[in-house]
Amino acid sequence: MCVVLGYDESPGAVRALNVAIEVSAAFGESLVLVYGAAVPGHMGDEYRAHRDALRELGRTALSHAVEAADEAGVPTTVEIIDSNPSQALLEAAAKHEARVIVVGTYAESPMRGALLGSTPHKLLHLSSIPVLCVPAPVTG
Repeated sequence: MCVVLGYDESPGAVRALNVAIEVSAAFGESLVLVYGAAVPGHMGDEYRAHRDALRELGRTALSHAVEAADEAGVPTTVEIIDSNPSQALLEAAAKHEARVIVVGTYAESPMRGALLGSTPHKLLHLSSIPVLCVPAPVTG
């Protein structure tokens, strides 16, 4: 078993990373770091360039998360998945037989998340395993 974390370097994701590291350490399990991004369209040079740019952003974000986990002694696996974030997390959780999916929230209202389909909202309704939603830090 493992802990799966959706990570994109947003303030909510950074806070969720800290929680996911704590949970992984407490259970003595590895942490699967996931970056999911669906690129619109399916063909041509523009699609490939956009996909490559998103993957590079993902690699950079996940490398920072790996450093933080390494400092805590938590082993990691990195997954960059060409899918929307909620689907990418569900795929990674199934592949790695995850105990829990950890995801950060944004500073948006629950109603806005429900209407716009935020990743945490989708996961809470689609996941067959527990989802730990970590609130974004309070600012101001």
